[in-house]
This record gives sequence, structure tokens and C-alpha cells, in this order.
Amino acid sequence: MKDVQREYDPRNIQIDRVGVRNVSYPITALYHDGGTQSTIARISMSVMLPREYRGTHMSRFIETLEEYRGRVTPHNLEGFTRRLCEKLNASESSVRFRFPYYFRKKAPVSGIESFSKCDIDLQANYSEGKHFDMITGLALNVQTLCPCSKEISQYGAHNQRALVSLYVRCKGLVWFEELITMIEDASSSPLYSLLKREDEKFITEHSYENPRFVEDVIRELAVSLDNDDRITWYSANVESQESIHEHNAFAEIERIK
Repeated sequence: MKDVQREYDPRNIQIDRVGVRNVSYPITALYHDGGTQSTIARISMSVMLPREYRGTHMSRFIETLEEYRGRVTPHNLEGFTRRLCEKLNASESSVRFRFPYYFRKKAPVSGIESFSKCDIDLQANYSEGKHFDMITGLALNVQTLCPCSKEISQYGAHNQRALVSLYVRCKGLVWFEELITMIEDASSSPLYSLLKREDEKFITEHSYENPRFVEDVIRELAVSLDNDDRITWYSANVESQESIHEHNAFAEIERIK
């Protein structure tokens, strides 16, 4: 049959990215301890379209995804993006995998376990000449307690949930759990799905003894990131859903190490 996508286009305009977006697809994610979990990813895939071609072959994006079924991990995203270039006769390709990641967490006193969740965002780009770039993103909720409120109040201090969004480039493998630990250690307290009364008491008192502005959280996180030689670049954002204000507070840092 006639290949309409490969017809010559006289407008002489290159398209930077063309592809498919928000493909819902089951994937398997790896735990630090060697275990696995099944989750659903929202996937976007694109290639650069040369000026001489009218269109790209959209079905080949899904065909490539099927080729890598059960084998899509941060370890082989370079092979995946290179394969996209091969199948679509392109010099550049990009992919993005966004999915919920669930991990087990023990309550601090009772030790009772439950699932916690963060959101993962893997972005990869490949171009001819064997240039590959991957960014690992992670978004996690934590608790912050206001140092100013603690200082000026006779008793108590306002506290709230804060969302930490972290993106890193690495020259070695950094596990999701390692990034989670860095973020939680920088906060007043982690969050938990399941707590008993003794756990609530501990977390309330622990947060009170570890007050954090958003500025404190992001600086503490930056110290951990700066001390990890595997991480070559990072971009971090902390946004606090203020409990006594009608607005949110935020802080951002981006560094090339």
C-alpha cells in the first residue's frame, strides 16, 4: 500500500518532536532489594521529523513499546530510545514514563507496615552520535513544621504537608529509595499511611524538635545531593501547602555539579 507518511513535503519545515502522548501501559518497576512491582505508566514517545517527510509512522511507537514489554527499566532506556530512532528512521528520539511507585514503610514506634506512594518521572533523549541523556524525577509528600510559629507561640506550632519534586542526572545507578530517604531526612517528618497512637505521639514530637522552613528543607536536600558523587545535576522544588495562610510557600534550587 502507498506510504503516505513518507510523501515529500514541500514546506521545508523540520518538526522537533512528533509522536504519541499519554499511552497507558503496564510496566514492572524494580525495588532496591531486588523485588518487583507491577504498575501503570503514562508514556509519551516522540522523534524528530525531517523537513522532507510529510509524517511519521505512529504505529511504530507502540510496536517498539511491545518489543520492550516487561523490560522497560532505567537500565535499558538508552536501548529503547535508540530503537525508536531505528524503527522510525529518525536522528533523535525522546521518551517519558510517569507512574506511581509504591513502597513499604514501617511506622516509627509500632513497626506496623503499610504502603506509601511517590510519583516517578523518567525522561530520556537520544540523538545520533550516541548521545544519551536521562533525567530521573521523583515527587514525594512530607511534613514541615514552621520554626517561626514554634518560636513565637506559647505552645504548639503550625505544620502542614509539603510536596518535594526532585529531578537528577546521574553517572551511576541511584535507586528511587535512596532519593526518597534524602527527601524524608530533609523534612520535619516523613508521612505514613498507617499509624498507631504511639506512632502519632512520636511523629508529633519529632516534628516539633525538627522545625523546617521550605528554605531549610531544600538546603538540607541540597547538602545530601552535593555529597553524592553519582549525581551530576539536580533540580529541586519544595512547595508547602500552608495551613494558616491562603497561599503556598515554595523554594527551588538547580545545580550543575
